[in-house]
Amino acid sequence: MGLLSFFNKELAMDLGTANSIVIYNDQVVIDEPSIVAYNKNTNKIEAVGKRAQLMDGKTDNKNIETVRPLKGGVIADFEMAQHLIRELIKMTNISRSFMPPALRMVICIPSGITNVEERAVRESAEQAGAKEIRMIHEPMAAAIGIGIDVLEPNGNMIVDIGGGTAEIAVISLGGIVCNKSIKVAGDEFNENVIEYMRKQHNIVIGVRTAEKVKIAVGSAISELDTPPDEFETPGRDLLTGLPKTIFVNYKEIAHALDKSIARIESAILETLADTPPELAADIYKNGIYLAGGGSLLRGLDQRIKSKTKLNVHIAEDPLRAVARGTGIALKNFNKFSFLIK
Repeated sequence: MGLLSFFNKELAMDLGTANSIVIYNDQVVIDEPSIVAYNKNTNKIEAVGKRAQLMDGKTDNKNIETVRPLKGGVIADFEMAQHLIRELIKMTNISRSFMPPALRMVICIPSGITNVEERAVRESAEQAGAKEIRMIHEPMAAAIGIGIDVLEPNGNMIVDIGGGTAEIAVISLGGIVCNKSIKVAGDEFNENVIEYMRKQHNIVIGVRTAEKVKIAVGSAISELDTPPDEFETPGRDLLTGLPKTIFVNYKEIAHALDKSIARIESAILETLADTPPELAADIYKNGIYLAGGGSLLRGLDQRIKSKTKLNVHIAEDPLRAVARGTGIALKNFNKFSFLIK
């Protein structure tokens, strides 16, 4: 058994639009931004993950370009996605031996992914060195990661708000009964903040700054019991072109994000409307479970509860719920084999 494990390695990967997480031996070994920096002249990969993110918009070398290979939860740049997966595998150090191990991978994918997009993920992993690749849908992985027994004849609603997509699904008996996948999530929130700053304050900010604003003072509602302090936001004055800082508060960001959050609410209501009556009764008792980085937005659970009149639960460590569930599915491969394709 020990010899077999030496030659056979297993990895679970949550290949996300914003961040990619790799689990090996039940431990999170890699948690890096899904970004690649490469030299346009030589096609050489300069950096991946956090190091590449530091270069984004800050390098003085015009030949260095940073790319996010995944957009909207799917692969937008096939070649860069291969490099990203390959470098993530290298970071685990499992292939540093005289004989590289046979690698089995379970990769998480959005529930609304097309066959072409799914094939792109599979081929990227194969090109990166994986021998066997299986897929599991994000809402199912999130449910497993939260601790829900997905094999029971009981209806549960999962709302996973990641970087590129919001996945809404009703799960029962190991299957996704009804679901909706929309491209409204963390990236869209960042764009909302950038647009708001430009229109209301005549200031231009970058994506990384928008992300910081969202984390510091992001809110889904305009009245919080414990509001965060105003956040000093640096940028460039749209009129003078000079560097400038302004202070923004959570009420402004709640206004900026309102339309995007309303679209997530609509998708939840549509999914509930499509839910069979017996499962709807279960959801009434169990409530709605939130996962993904977007669920950390202040007041989001209160807003969804107000809209649906259902209890809303935020997963423990929601950022890693999907990755954790993917790892559990890999570890208990025989138990969950029919969920993994």
